[in-house]
This record gives sequence, structure tokens and C-alpha cells, in this order.
Amino acid sequence: MTTPATNPLRRTARAGAILGLASLALVACGRDAGSDAPVEQGEAIGDGKATGTIEVWAMGTEGEVLGDFAEAFAEENPDAEVEVTAVPWDSAHDKIANAIAAGETPDVTLVGTTWMGEFAESGGLEPLPEDLVDSAAFFDGAWGSTEVGGTSFGVPWYVETRVLYYRKDLAQKAGWDEAPTSWDDLKQFTQDLQSKGGAEYGIQLQAGNTGSWQTVLPFAWTNGAAVTNEEGTEYTIDSPEMVEALDYYTSFFDEGISPTRMLDPGELESGFADGTYGSFISGPWHTGLVEDQGVDEDQYGVALLPGVDSAGGTSFVGGGDLAVFSDSDNKESAWKFVQWLADPATQQGFYDEVGDLPAVSESWETGELSEDPQLTVFGEQLDNALAPPAVPTWEEVATVIDGEVEKATKGDTSVEDAVAEMQRQAEQIGTGL
Repeated sequence: MTTPATNPLRRTARAGAILGLASLALVACGRDAGSDAPVEQGEAIGDGKATGTIEVWAMGTEGEVLGDFAEAFAEENPDAEVEVTAVPWDSAHDKIANAIAAGETPDVTLVGTTWMGEFAESGGLEPLPEDLVDSAAFFDGAWGSTEVGGTSFGVPWYVETRVLYYRKDLAQKAGWDEAPTSWDDLKQFTQDLQSKGGAEYGIQLQAGNTGSWQTVLPFAWTNGAAVTNEEGTEYTIDSPEMVEALDYYTSFFDEGISPTRMLDPGELESGFADGTYGSFISGPWHTGLVEDQGVDEDQYGVALLPGVDSAGGTSFVGGGDLAVFSDSDNKESAWKFVQWLADPATQQGFYDEVGDLPAVSESWETGELSEDPQLTVFGEQLDNALAPPAVPTWEEVATVIDGEVEKATKGDTSVEDAVAEMQRQAEQIGTGL
């Protein structure tokens, strides 16, 4: 185990899943509105080197460092020049949407995984060329985020997923030497953290509010629920599996194992440090945050999400995808740049640079990604993780789910009524496909 100062996961400063901004209606530009005809993958690109200027939009840390990192691509393609514009995440959605509507886009953009359906269905993104990359090389859940109506419109660039964080010292005090592996174990584990380990709350689960669906849906997926049909044309939220999963989720609030109020910024991390919260579910960025609050690496552990039985649970996969705009002036070279960024060696190099977890599974087979105990847990969880459906209206429906989860956790509505209302509003909204 590395020391807190050198923990490789501390480089991962991803602030949760890609920001869930309100969906913006787009003008159809390149696809016939209302057409049910499937979109074919693009034609394969040539074998030559990239040429010309490749304009790229990237957000967050990626936007800040990609320009310098891409110099290696320029060395391999001396007739090409990569120009990167850093775009703040909080304005990225509207900037992309407005550019598509105006027909004035760069060539390549980083796209939040939950935005792919919206921008692809608008006609703003170019279908992925045939044989550009091998889809089997990527984590299944990450690749699924690029597919809209059976067609891929991009390539996964980096990923994140959620695991169980727990105070090992409190667990040992409560008689647990290993993390729970089943739902029954998780309930007993969190109860014991309270009654025997000294935690005020055995676990902190999100009691609604923005993004709570990212914690709730893994329980539903683990239980066999699906929020849309396979084609993505209908929402299928109201199922016995969904009701059962939400009933299990809300039981932690009903039994006082998790607090029902929303926490203030920083409260989870400080509460984990002082023993208020014995466990929680989150992504790799939280290793650095809890260590900054004084939690020693020997005091806490990370573990795969428990399954209904001991087979293992399904988690959420988020991150960022790379896409080429339909209005790009240099599409073939743009795709060559995307192809280069998706190469396993390039992905591992970008991890070394900024700590982004690679979407290509081969990149996890060497170096820190294969040797660090915490990292390997995230890597294993990525083998059993799903993205939300890549449909244009997902952000709207996610907001509905967040609201109904909050009502259910606070006891303002029954689980059955909450799920039925999710379905009712989702049907009114439609998938957009």
C-alpha cells in the first residue's frame, strides 16, 4: 500500500460523475426528425497519417493538459496540428449544444457519458467509423455509453466507478475482518458498525437530490432491473426488480442506519474521519478527500459493491467519451486523433499524467494500475458496471428519479408509488428515440 502522499488515486480529481446539467432541446441537423431508420457506422478511415489542424474541446483537467500531451501525436503526424480549447464543465453542455445548432463546431470534443444520447440523436455527432477501434478492448459499461440506437458515436476516453468505502478499524471492532459481499451482509455490516463499532451511522447513502440515481440504480441493476428496453425506445422503470431494490435502499433510512438529510459539502469526509459515518459508496476521487481529513490508509478500505447474493454487485460507470462533430472540417484526421487517444499505451500515459482511469482494460494489466491494492478494486468493479441508457431524454428522467428517491427515503411516499411515478413521468417524457 502506498503512503497517503504517493497514493496514485489522489491524482484522480474527478468530482463525481459527469455534471448532470439540464437537457437542452436541439435543432435536428443531419438526421430526419422522427425517423426510425438505424444509423450505420461511418466508413473506415484511411491508413495514412493525420494532416491539417484538428480543433479539440476538452473540459476540466483534461482540457488543461491535453494540448501539451498531444505533442506526441504531432510528432507522429508532422503535418497535423492539434489545437485544444479548455472549456469549463459548467458551461460545456450549452456550448456544445449551441455549436451544433449553429453548425459551427470544432472537430473533436469530450462528451459527458450522459450527454451522448442527446447530442447523437440531434445529428450533431458523427457515427464512429468501422474498425477504428475494437469495442471488446473497452470495459463493457463504458462502451455502452457511446451507443445510441445500436450505433456508436464515440470512443470511451476515461472512466470512473463506485465502490464501498468503509472504516476498517471500526469494522474490526465490530467483528468484521472482511467487507460484506451480499445485501444481507451489507445490512448486518452497517448495523454492526453502529451497535458495535461506534459509528453514529453505519453507512451514508444519498437520500435524494441531484445525482442520487447514480447510487440507487446500481442496486436496481444488481437486482436485474433495467430502466429501458433493449432498443432504448421505452422506459421500463416500473418493475418488481426496481421496487425490490428501492425497498432495500430505503430500509437503511427507515432503520436509522443512514441519515435522511442532505449533507453539507465536506461533511461526509470529516464525518468518515471522526467515525460519524462507518461507510459510504463513491468513486476514486474520495481516496484523496478522506485522507486529506486525516484518515490513514490503514484505517479504511475499499471493496466491490455487494450483490444480492455473494456473486458481486453492479456499479455505475461514468467518465468521458470522445466524439467527432458532424460539421467537422477535418473528420478523418479527427478520428485518427481519437484513435490515438484510445490506444492502450496512450491511455496508460494519460493516467500517468493526470490520474484518469483508462477505459481500455488492457491498460490495467501493468504498472500501478495492476499493483496498487485500491486501484485493483476499482479495476475489478469496472468489469461489472453499467452506464445509464444513452437516450436523449435521460437527464430529464434522472431528475424525476432523484425527486422520487428523496420522497421515498423521507417516507413521504411509498416505494411502490415512487417507482410508479418515475414510470409515469418517464413515459410522458419518452426516450427521444
